[in-house]
Amino acid sequence: MPDASPLILYVVTEDWYFWSHRAELARAARQAGFRVALAARFGAHRDRIEALGIECIEMPFERSLRHPHKDLHAMWALFRLIFNRRPALVHLVALKPILLALLAVFCFPRVRFVHAITGMGYLFASADGFARIVQVLVRPLLGLILRRPNGFAIVQNADDLALLGRFGVDTHAHAMLIPGSGVDLERYAASPIPDDPAPMVLLPARMLRAKGVAEFLAAAPIVRQQHPAARFVLAGGLDPDNPAAYAKAELESAVAAAGAEWWGACEDMPAVYQRATMICLPSYYREGVPKALLEGAASARPLVSTDTPGCRDICRNGVTGVLVPPRDVTALAAAIAGLLSHPAQMAALGAAARQLVEQVFGAPAIHAQTLACYARLGLRADG
Repeated sequence: MPDASPLILYVVTEDWYFWSHRAELARAARQAGFRVALAARFGAHRDRIEALGIECIEMPFERSLRHPHKDLHAMWALFRLIFNRRPALVHLVALKPILLALLAVFCFPRVRFVHAITGMGYLFASADGFARIVQVLVRPLLGLILRRPNGFAIVQNADDLALLGRFGVDTHAHAMLIPGSGVDLERYAASPIPDDPAPMVLLPARMLRAKGVAEFLAAAPIVRQQHPAARFVLAGGLDPDNPAAYAKAELESAVAAAGAEWWGACEDMPAVYQRATMICLPSYYREGVPKALLEGAASARPLVSTDTPGCRDICRNGVTGVLVPPRDVTALAAAIAGLLSHPAQMAALGAAARQLVEQVFGAPAIHAQTLACYARLGLRADG
């Protein structure tokens, strides 16, 4: 007999992003009694996802906004999927899936849509001409989608919640702030900062310009004037679909010029964090709440980041780390060098970072808030 439990359809452009940011939420939804399916473009993670009991549905997604004809094809494919499967709830993760659901949101008023805004990303961080043109088109579309009565928005920081208000969204009735996607507090366990004569400053992120990679590399030789043995390590893969991405040869050249290291995508990130002295993310990407900072904080490492939306929610100046202005290499280098000169301060900031994650950003609490959002929309596992 077919399972009559309500179906939750997660829509994410890439399987790797779902695996790193939403797989545990989907597992929690299954444990709560829901059927779960994922619509995405699949690569190396499909078998892992299916092993969780999640149905995988291949979709013609791409993350770039530079091919409108492909986006229209993907929008129609998502519309047909929702028409055929009639999920009880569609959970759209990030701006691209939200925009691709435009047709479905208007045509299926009985389907509940959760619009999970994970930061405004490249589109709202970049000042290049293409991004500005797309912003002009996207802003009214987002407003139309997010104001629909069958939708509910989840944002990760107060700045984005205020932005929804400027889009005309009733943020009291149709939006909720849930801070981040949750951190596995057991996997990312607290550990002492290594007593290493060659301290390691770690930037864990996709290799995007807006993540502050150039500023990080420019700060390295300045910091070494005071701390000659300091190592500057980038841990993260390339992202050719993103307009702000580095090409491999360009990144390798910049890393070599700075005397830094690029480790590429690392499977065992908890071990990488344990080797680090501090976590640095000089982002101007318009983050939600950066998972890299959350994982670093859970590992009890001090943070250095920029005073920008999302980053300042976890990197709290003088409490869990040091905030600097975005794109300010001099301030960034001074913050890193200052912490390296004061090991006791680094340990205190790291301990406070771990405590903050335990109190606010742990995965069980985040998942419970998200399931409560589903219930607020009238979704129950027993129908």
